[in-house]
Amino acid sequence: MSTLVIVGAGPRATGLLERIAANATELLPADHPLEIHLIDPHPAGPGRIWRHEQSALLRMNSMAEDVTMFTDERSVIDGPVRPGPSLAEWAARPEEFAPYAPVGSAAVAAELRTLAPTDFPTRRAQSAYLDWVFRRALAELPPQVTVTVHRDTVLSVSGPADGPQLVELSDRVLTADQVVLTLGHLAAAPDARHDRFAAFAERHGLRHLPPAFTADADLSGLAPGEQVLVRGFGLAFVDLLVLLTEGRGGRYEEGPDGRLRYLPSGAEPVLHVGSRRGVPYHSKTGYRLQGPPAPLPRYFDQVAVDGLLALPGELELRRDVWPLMAKEIGFGHYHELFHAHPGRVALGWPEFLAGYDRLGWYDEELTELVAKAVPDPADRLDFERLDRPLAGREFTPEEFQAHLLGYVEADADRRADPAHSADLGAFLALLSLFGQLPRLGAAGKLTDRSVAEELDGWWFGFFSFLASGPPGFRLRELIALAEAGVVRFLGGELRIGTDERRGTFTAASPQVPGHLVHGTALVECYLPEHTLERSTDPVLRALFDTGAALAQPATGLLLVDPADGRVLSPDGAPHPRRTALGPYTTSRTHTAFARPRTNAPGFRQNDAVVRGLLTALRAADLGVRL
Repeated sequence: MSTLVIVGAGPRATGLLERIAANATELLPADHPLEIHLIDPHPAGPGRIWRHEQSALLRMNSMAEDVTMFTDERSVIDGPVRPGPSLAEWAARPEEFAPYAPVGSAAVAAELRTLAPTDFPTRRAQSAYLDWVFRRALAELPPQVTVTVHRDTVLSVSGPADGPQLVELSDRVLTADQVVLTLGHLAAAPDARHDRFAAFAERHGLRHLPPAFTADADLSGLAPGEQVLVRGFGLAFVDLLVLLTEGRGGRYEEGPDGRLRYLPSGAEPVLHVGSRRGVPYHSKTGYRLQGPPAPLPRYFDQVAVDGLLALPGELELRRDVWPLMAKEIGFGHYHELFHAHPGRVALGWPEFLAGYDRLGWYDEELTELVAKAVPDPADRLDFERLDRPLAGREFTPEEFQAHLLGYVEADADRRADPAHSADLGAFLALLSLFGQLPRLGAAGKLTDRSVAEELDGWWFGFFSFLASGPPGFRLRELIALAEAGVVRFLGGELRIGTDERRGTFTAASPQVPGHLVHGTALVECYLPEHTLERSTDPVLRALFDTGAALAQPATGLLLVDPADGRVLSPDGAPHPRRTALGPYTTSRTHTAFARPRTNAPGFRQNDAVVRGLLTALRAADLGVRL
């Protein structure tokens, strides 16, 4: 008999169970019992982030048809492909997919009955889907595999590399042949910058909320009418906005012109929001491609990355890699523009593509080609303008409010209009980069500075800004809230300070020179950084504090073998019995859920890890040393 302990029982753990069921026939003999222990204080399947017990107002930022937990014909894996329904397909007829069980919440069941493929579901609806996927994964396991779920927290993992691992829970110790950490998104202790603001808040009786998952944060201390400074304009802010407005009894009313008007309850604080860019994340598109899908990847494929890795010396992301990435995104954008909207281009696609293939993204000749082929500048892709839309501009406070309202409304309009479906073409090409980007990051060719400042500090923020924004209706709600005076815009390059004399936090932006905003609360509205040094997860802290796990110097992430996720020991060797997967590791995949028919990196990783685990377990049972 072999024992596998999986620490964390959310979607990633479910994906591993599904792959164990798929690969067991080939790799696990029928006479080889495998005992699996799943350990998580939250419900198995949804886990913490997707648990049912959160506000019914919170939604996913993906359409129902774009979320799947199953491999398909596009998945390039060594194990068997086992198709299954997307969230949209399952919601349309849940009773047809075994093992069927009625959804426990009447409100969620009602939502599922009317959920359209292009709707943005509530997180509770996703929780129901994940619960079913988990039950299906259990049902498909072969008879020799048993699963025990522990609603508990793992405190530590210990044991020699060549012997059993001891997994300490609150009330028992499990002995395991293999341990896999699938901990998901984690909390972190505040850093020194946040400590300074926390101390100021305590000294002056103010409120300071460090980075956290908004659904888990205690917002009760933010009083009605209180002037609250908010640093962060991404998805965490969207959740904050929902919970402090509709979540406190406010509601929206649609006027005859289709515009929303917010009717306050009187319990809302006033939110002054800013960030580095000073604008919210771009909303998700609300339409499908209007032309044929672009054949991706074209420029940032395996051959291209092989070429980069073969170059002498270290690489810099912005200098050496980004031009190929940008060209790939541009290919998706222009492929859709030329094929779906031929009336807006002045050249034929073959002629344009011949020049595009030959030229680099930042070549002056390519700029000239695009200007010649695409007459309207609004149809051209300009990453620098997208990345810093407020750069070099100055406004009075009221001018800035009007400008931001216009910016947000224009973005919401554009992302709802299929005439701009080239944006979706760019989005899909953007996602395709993750087919090779993890491989590049894992190769160790990027300089430490580039990993910290360019890969983590710029690229992933830019990706989220372009591709991980909220549904379009959330921007419509933001406009209504700003018009109602519940939200005020601060600007970009936000500077947060303190005023000892007045006992307030302060906020300023170079976009609104000379304007200082005071607040009695500060919300750091972005996710905690996944660094081992500040992780509050007990098992990670124990591994790090005892020197059994290493943090990547540039990022603080848990160092793992890029090939199979095995935790790197202090001597740099992969630990033969410990594996870690997720956003806190150097092999993170960066997408929450897979889109169907995209050969998702997460599926490839799950399959490779499970095949390695089953092979190691079988070999150990036979007394073979691999």
